[in-house]
Amino acid sequence: MPRVLLVEDDPAVRKGVQLALRHQGHDVLAAATGEEGLSHLRPFRPDVVVLDLMLPGIAGLDVCRRIREHDQVPIIIVTARGDDVDVVVGLEAGADDYVVKPVQARVLEARIRAVLRRIAAPGADGTRPRQESHGDLSIDRAGLRVSLRGEPVPLAPSELRLLLTLSASPGQVLSRQQLLEAVWEHSYHGDIRLVDACVKRLRGKLGGGPGAGSGYIETVRGFGYRFRSPYARPLQPTP
Repeated sequence: MPRVLLVEDDPAVRKGVQLALRHQGHDVLAAATGEEGLSHLRPFRPDVVVLDLMLPGIAGLDVCRRIREHDQVPIIIVTARGDDVDVVVGLEAGADDYVVKPVQARVLEARIRAVLRRIAAPGADGTRPRQESHGDLSIDRAGLRVSLRGEPVPLAPSELRLLLTLSASPGQVLSRQQLLEAVWEHSYHGDIRLVDACVKRLRGKLGGGPGAGSGYIETVRGFGYRFRSPYARPLQPTP
């Protein structure tokens, strides 16, 4: 049973979302403040956090940043306006996805299911080596582990899925819409900021990468992104 930590200060919204998610088969622990939510994070060990941005005390954005300092649990932020700058700021702070108030239970449930699938999805077909090297970057597709110069790189689920998707076809340009559908399972247009914010976070964690410029992930203006791997060499598949 997937565990959901819900952080929402509005009692009516909190109760409604909690009941709806429980009806969908989730184990839900609700918190009314950011402080309370953070205190539940370690003992409850949620599979996903649903986090309202407008909270008393510690603001939702700060809660998101604090979680990302030591945990890569998926975070879905709840915002009052879909075109609010808080959406972009929240995504850049480490959120994996967002929903807009008033929260529709079926939409939130779909986002939760999608983000949970993102954790285990391999992002490549079985014909590729299970481990591969791209210069200083190593990707273990079977173990879903990434390392840079031998050091583990902690990636949130959306960041990992994005990297796996791009690196599966080095040199191939993928549009933002293609990435949106592959990584976030969003079939509609208009949410390319999810892609751009995730690329920005991923670039920050991967550093400069091989060569100059944007490193491993290159922007192709007017089209999308492609993975650059000038020194790619497959390693022996894991037995």
